[in-house]
Amino acid sequence: MREIVTIQVGDFANYIGSHFWNFQDELLGLAEDDTADPIFKNNCMDMDVLYRTGLSHQGAYTYCPRLISIGSQGSLGTLSSSGSLYGDSSSSDASDTLTWKGAVTKLAEKPHEKNLFLKSLSEEGEDDPNIEDKDRVQCLERDVKFWSDFSKVHFHSKSLYELNGTWTDFQNFDNFGVGKEVLSGGFHMEELNDRLRFFVEECDHVQGIQCMVDDSGGFSGVASEFLENIADDYTNIPVLLYSVRDTFSYTDATNQRKLIARSLHDAVSLSKLSTYSSLIVPVGLPSLGGLAPSLCVRDEKNFHSSAVYASAIHSISAAFRFKPAGPISSTTYAAGSLDIGEIIHILAGQRQNMVAILDVSMPAPSLSVSDKANPGGILNSFHALGTEIGDDSEDLYMDESLIFNGALYSGADRASVSQVKDSICNVYDKGLRAKPRPSHLSISLTPIPIPLPFPSIFPTSTGRRGEILADQPLVGPPKGSLEVESVPVMTRLRSSIAIKPFIESRYNNLLRHGMLRGAKGADLLRDWGFGKDEVDDMGEYLSKMLRIFNPSSEMTSDSD
Repeated sequence: MREIVTIQVGDFANYIGSHFWNFQDELLGLAEDDTADPIFKNNCMDMDVLYRTGLSHQGAYTYCPRLISIGSQGSLGTLSSSGSLYGDSSSSDASDTLTWKGAVTKLAEKPHEKNLFLKSLSEEGEDDPNIEDKDRVQCLERDVKFWSDFSKVHFHSKSLYELNGTWTDFQNFDNFGVGKEVLSGGFHMEELNDRLRFFVEECDHVQGIQCMVDDSGGFSGVASEFLENIADDYTNIPVLLYSVRDTFSYTDATNQRKLIARSLHDAVSLSKLSTYSSLIVPVGLPSLGGLAPSLCVRDEKNFHSSAVYASAIHSISAAFRFKPAGPISSTTYAAGSLDIGEIIHILAGQRQNMVAILDVSMPAPSLSVSDKANPGGILNSFHALGTEIGDDSEDLYMDESLIFNGALYSGADRASVSQVKDSICNVYDKGLRAKPRPSHLSISLTPIPIPLPFPSIFPTSTGRRGEILADQPLVGPPKGSLEVESVPVMTRLRSSIAIKPFIESRYNNLLRHGMLRGAKGADLLRDWGFGKDEVDDMGEYLSKMLRIFNPSSEMTSDSD
C-alpha cells in the first residue's frame, strides 16, 4: 500500500477539496451500483490510497478520507468539526469546566440552517417525496455560502480543524505575516501535528502528502508554518502542493500600500511554500471565461470555479492510485501508474525546477479520425490554470506528465488504452512543433463522474458522456449533473521555461519593495516578523529558482 495524506488549508482550498472528495465518493458509489455504467466497476483505482477504514464510537465500520482540513472558525457551516460519524465532541458546555465562581454570560451564534441538498442527505429529508433532484441542484446554483453546503462526504473526527480567532477580523487576515502569527503560539501547531501523526502512523508506506493551500492571504502563512514542521518530522515524505486562488483575490488594490503588501505577500508566499514543498503548482485564474466554449463558468461563484480546479486535480492524481496491471491489452482499463515521488522526479528534470504548470482540457475532445489530419489538434484544447505563463514552444528541456481520463474515440464511444496511446503519440510525432513525447503518459478509461452537487457549467452541446452533440443549439441554459453523467478530462503537469515570468515577477517585487535601499515595504516585512537576513535569504532563494532558466546556466545547479 502506498498511501496519500491530503491537507487542505484555507477557505478556497476547502471548496476545491469538497468537489474533489465528492468525485471520490461518487466513484465508490458507482462501483457498487448495478445500474451504473460498467466502466465505473472496472476503474482500476485503489481507493485505500486516499481513504482509511476505522470504527465509530458505536462500533460501526467507517471509510473516511485520510484528510486534515484547516479553516477559520465558523467556516464549516452546518457541519460539525467532529464530523458526522463520531458524535459532536465540541458540544460540551464550557461552563462545566470553569473555576470562575462569578456570573457567566454565554453567547451562542444561531446555527446555520441546512439547505435543501443537505436536508436530502439526512434523515429529515430522505423520505420527503416533494424534494426532487432538480430542486437540490437549483438550491446550490442559487446560494452556496460554505464549502460544506455541497459536500456529501463523511469525515473523520480528526479531519476538520477550525483556527479559533481568525474569523473575528477576517478582512485583515489577508497577508502572510498574520497567518504566520496564528500558529506561533504553539497550541494550534501541537494539535495539527497530533492529527497528522494519527493519519501517518497508521499507514503502511506513505507515498506523499497532497496539499491544497489558499495562498492569497493569511492561510499561506498558516500552511508555511505547518509544512515547516512536516519537513522536520517527515523528511523522506515528498509534498505535492497546489497553491490555489479564487477569482476575487485578483481584484485591483485600492491604494499603493495595499498594492505593495499584496506584491510582497505573493513573493514571500512563493518563497516559503516552495521551501517546504517538493513541487508547487500554482492554480487560479482572474477569470475562467477563457475556458469557453467548452465550459460556462460564472467567475463570481466559487462553487463554479473550484469545480474546474478540483476536476483537474482529481484527473492528474488518478495515476497515483492505479492498481498494479500487466501489459496493455484490449481488456486493460488503466496504464501508466506512478506515485507522487516519481512525478516530482520527472518534472524536476535536468533543470531541477520545482514549480509546474497545470493544464486541463475539459471536456476533452474525441479522438476522432479528423484529429489525425490536424497536427497538435488535441493538445490545442489545453488551457493553463495559472497566471503569468510564458511561451515554451522552443523549450527543448521541457518535461511533462500527461493523463487522459475516460477518452472518447468518436461521438460517445469510449476509446481503448491503445487507441489513446497511439493518438497522443501521433500528435507529438507529427505535430507542428518539434517537441519530444511527454516524459510520462498515464491513461485511465474511467471518466470523471459528475456528482449531483456539481455546478451547471456545461454548454447545451454537451452529451451525457461529455461528447459534443452537433445537432444541439449553441445557446441555452448550461447543463449540469442531471443531463451530464460523466466527462472525459485530459490534464498535464509541465515543467518548462513558461513558468519563468511567474517566478520573475515575484522576485522583482521582493527586490523592489523589500530589499533595495529605501524600499517602501521594508517596514511591512518587519511587521510580518521577517528580519533583514531572512528577507535576503528569500530573495536569494527566488533568484536561485530563476537562474535555472538562464541559458548560460541551464544545465548547472551552482552557477551564479
